[in-house]
Amino acid sequence: MTAKIRWGVLGCAGIAAKAVIPAIQSSRLGRVAAIASRDLGKAEDMAGRFGIARAYGSYDDLLADPEIDAIYNPLPNHLHVPLTIRALQQGKPVLCEKPIALDAQEATRLLEAQKAAGLPVAEAFMVRHHPQWKQAKALIAEGRLGEVGAIQTIFSYYLDDPGNVRNQAEIGGGGLFDVGCYAINTARYLFEAEPLRAIALIERDPVFGTDRLASGLLAFPQGRQLAFTCSTQLALTQKITVLGTRGRLEIPVPFNAPADLPTRLVVDDGRDLDGGGRIEIAVEAVDQYREQADAFCEAVLFGTPPATGLEDAIANMKVIDALFRSAASGRWEEP
Repeated sequence: MTAKIRWGVLGCAGIAAKAVIPAIQSSRLGRVAAIASRDLGKAEDMAGRFGIARAYGSYDDLLADPEIDAIYNPLPNHLHVPLTIRALQQGKPVLCEKPIALDAQEATRLLEAQKAAGLPVAEAFMVRHHPQWKQAKALIAEGRLGEVGAIQTIFSYYLDDPGNVRNQAEIGGGGLFDVGCYAINTARYLFEAEPLRAIALIERDPVFGTDRLASGLLAFPQGRQLAFTCSTQLALTQKITVLGTRGRLEIPVPFNAPADLPTRLVVDDGRDLDGGGRIEIAVEAVDQYREQADAFCEAVLFGTPPATGLEDAIANMKVIDALFRSAASGRWEEP
């Protein structure tokens, strides 16, 4: 039998407590062996909640622990690259939350460190491990929609807490980094291509300075397009529609699919506007965070390339960079 990967978690982020730590604890190939926070009391509380053996009051103390095999880094965005590099220098592979960096240049520095260490690093796009996305891609590949021309995506929620890291511009807050990145990543995945140019509108919070509402248009090869809107201050919404010449595909809960309930894909051949050509395809319940954890463990144990490795992460960051440049210039920008 393969020994389980012993994970160390940096910080007590909400996503770690809500989704990732429980997923690792229930995974086939891993368990959380240690957690660190700059506040030792928080680390001890989290360790007690989840049955984690060791708690540290320092990130570096956890990184130096010889009994830790891999690191999960869900720290605020400005700490993704520095702490991931420090982990690599201690011989630890890293699953790092998205966005991998604050810009593509910083992400490229991380790639250089990863190559020097010879260890896997992956960006934590859990959606890429859910079967609903794999099935959506398969339906497109087999021609169920005809020639696909456009994707429309919406991802929004309402959050006005000034203490939340998503509302702190100086450490990488804002909607494009937090949720717009999903629209870009999944369009690149479904189109199997990189966008050629990008244009964006961004509206910033007058107090926080973060992008609270952003809409973007990406031009892909063969005339394909992604149009998306993301927001940190609009009603909770998730939706994606893929439009082809012979039908459309909808994923009703594309990003935060529940771990304990089946999901569904909706395919409509477009024969009318009343759903006459509509069918629903059930997709089994899957904990996409657990699948992500096991996939990364396989990368550590067997050398399996991560689905969202650093080359993929850099490509996504280049698009985000182009969107920010476009919002400032008012012009199309190339990633």
